[in-house]
Amino acid sequence: MQSYIDRLVEPVLEEYFNIFPVIALLGPRQCGKSTLAKHIIEKYTDFIYLDLEKPSDLRKMEDPELFFQSNETKRVCIDEVQY
Repeated sequence: MQSYIDRLVEPVLEEYFNIFPVIALLGPRQCGKSTLAKHIIEKYTDFIYLDLEKPSDLRKMEDPELFFQSNETKRVCIDEVQY
């Protein structure tokens, strides 16, 4: 198992959590976007992580309005949003 490599952008992202309602983490394939997101949000208890490659998480987005209303006190990280 590989160890996590800290990234310089981490403190900036965490600061943005308090400023912006939505943050997009963009980059080329296989550059560590998902790993970075999971690493950052594991420090918080108010995040829900959805991986839309997983059928169970994708089904939650069949009615996004209901999902977000049901989780309005939570922050949501949506990975593989292109699905």
